[in-house]
Amino acid sequence: MEPVNVAVIYYSATGSVHALAQAAAEGAQKAGATVRLRKVRELAPQQAIEANPAWARHIQDSADITEAAPEDLGWADAVLLGTPTRFGNPASQLRAFLETTGPLWAQGLLAGKVCSAFTASNTAHGGQESTILALSNTFYHWGGIIVPPGYTDPVQFKTGNPYGTSHVAALGAPGEDTLESARHQARRVVETAAALKAGRAAA
Repeated sequence: MEPVNVAVIYYSATGSVHALAQAAAEGAQKAGATVRLRKVRELAPQQAIEANPAWARHIQDSADITEAAPEDLGWADAVLLGTPTRFGNPASQLRAFLETTGPLWAQGLLAGKVCSAFTASNTAHGGQESTILALSNTFYHWGGIIVPPGYTDPVQFKTGNPYGTSHVAALGAPGEDTLESARHQARRVVETAAALKAGRAAA
């Protein structure tokens, strides 16, 4: 398999999306990729964070995760983005990071990358699919190649979202089926990116 670099870049407030990102990174690594797991910068006011013990605790628990930089996107052959759903859209923290990618885009350095997304919301119909579709708008502008999980593995019939791995946070931490869905999504991304690299090398 062609060597593949994968950037898993995410925002997580209380830990659900963090767990999905870790599972995606694990799936990509087991598929043979070199992986960078990166969180985006927290922009919420400290007062808001301290008002939610789970939010404050997660910031402490994930303090060792490196913050994302545009260079991580330039390095990657494939990108998986993770975000909570905010009224059917990506969280502002992830959007703020994506809005720093203009210089890479202007140089054509984001074109042709394999892209995919995952999310979590507090409720079962909390805008998970619209959030993933909203991230696809960014991928379109980059000239990315969007690779969804679809129903390409039995676990997808258990978790039920062909757009990208998703989780209902009100039910607690992501369970094994959801984590396996994230691993599968990442493996599919790696396999697609490797095939593209091999095809381009042979062209």
